[in-house]
Amino acid sequence: MRPTFHTLLPFTLFTLWCALGVPALGQNPADPEDEYYRLVRFPMTEQVVLEAGALEMLPDGKLAVATRRGDIYLIESPYADKPEEIFPLPYASGLHEVLGLAYRDGWLYCVQRCDVTRMKDTNGDGRADVFEVVADGWEITGDYHEYAFGSKFDKEGNLWVTLCLTGSFTSDAKYRGWCLRITPEGKVIPTTSGLRSPGGIGDNAAGDMFYTDNQGPWNGACSIKWLRPGGFVGHPGGNRWYEAAGEVMGKRPEEPLSGSRMMVEAKKIPQLEPPACYFPYGKMGQSAAGIACDTTGGKFGPFQNQLFVGDQTHSTVMRVYLEKVKGHYQGACFPFRQGFGSGALSLLMTKDGSMFVGGTNRGWGSRGSQPYSLDRLAWTGKTPFEVHEMHALPDGFELTFTEPVDAATANDAKSYKLSTYTYLYQSAYGSPEVDGTEPAITKIEVSPDGKKVRLTIEKLQEGHVHELHLDGIRSAAGQPLLHPAAYYTLNYIPDLT
Repeated sequence: MRPTFHTLLPFTLFTLWCALGVPALGQNPADPEDEYYRLVRFPMTEQVVLEAGALEMLPDGKLAVATRRGDIYLIESPYADKPEEIFPLPYASGLHEVLGLAYRDGWLYCVQRCDVTRMKDTNGDGRADVFEVVADGWEITGDYHEYAFGSKFDKEGNLWVTLCLTGSFTSDAKYRGWCLRITPEGKVIPTTSGLRSPGGIGDNAAGDMFYTDNQGPWNGACSIKWLRPGGFVGHPGGNRWYEAAGEVMGKRPEEPLSGSRMMVEAKKIPQLEPPACYFPYGKMGQSAAGIACDTTGGKFGPFQNQLFVGDQTHSTVMRVYLEKVKGHYQGACFPFRQGFGSGALSLLMTKDGSMFVGGTNRGWGSRGSQPYSLDRLAWTGKTPFEVHEMHALPDGFELTFTEPVDAATANDAKSYKLSTYTYLYQSAYGSPEVDGTEPAITKIEVSPDGKKVRLTIEKLQEGHVHELHLDGIRSAAGQPLLHPAAYYTLNYIPDLT
């Protein structure tokens, strides 16, 4: 089970792990990931508790960092080669666990637990002196879990806010377990129901909004979900607020059957939008968090328009390739980068091709040994040999690679291992992997340029994660894959065309 913020045990396995002096994953100078994506660590001090819940780059080049303790700091030179020379400057305080930052027209907007507030510095002293509440159309009880995560502005100028359930189990206050849109005028628009415990929110290159949800009731494993307006993403606890939402959301969804399977219920409940991609528990992380999209035009490497997702417990960032099949998003996740200083909570991709990652371990442990952290990830210019994309086909998958493959190893069935499984869709906490299969790969076709491999599969399993290991694959230059594993969530099988 996923530990929660209030699991403040005096001594955990993570505490022991850190106390024994074991270095955080990825902090070994010989880590092969360092060759492709370099980590720049910002020094942390006890004077500034930088539990970075949200990040935003300002027009003057300063990085705004909001903390879970309600403070906002500015970092003047976030791209400095020697970050030890940088000290965060206080900009605002007295806020309530800020988990969203966005900038527009001279105002810095923050999403805090109780509202959306905007602020600015009007006298030029470096600190905000005007604060205005933009919207507060939801309620809180004071429960520790009632987080509110906020997006950047969408194409229409709206902010999107995801609201955690009360205690992450029930909806004891208005719109707990919902996503709301906040218009530029401050109007609150109920948008999507069925959320449980969000960990982050962000849009893709097409402008569609996604959030991460975490393992628990009605969530067999952590996942990334599409916030389709009018949709229901799985947890029925907050559906009591459909009457308050009015016509904008339409009819309240039918109650799902506990113990069923996600795709069985999705065929019965039109509003139900299945997870776009599961993050298999333990294999890909345990606490899915912030989202960032690479729209830098190649400045961050070969993964243009793909999504990156933090994991708080594992202190990692994962990579996600999504595609639309039959009008719904689905796709594959891949390991990407480990070794962040603390639990990776907030992510920000900047125009220069840097990814900033804010971390915290308060409330539960993290592999990263620091209590809080801020790291910058930069591409070194060297392309890793990776599975670039994984596309679903009517009878299998097409894999693309960042570098040409060696034809001999790519044509060898022994280079691949494929298994499938799904999760119980149930009111109980989480789920083991169930209904497992091991379909055979019956045909392999390598493209003439070596950049694509088509796998024909004996029997695809609708609604299953297809876990593929490619340990035997080598590049044309003889290199193994940096990360030889992929996990494709196959909700819908494409039709023959």
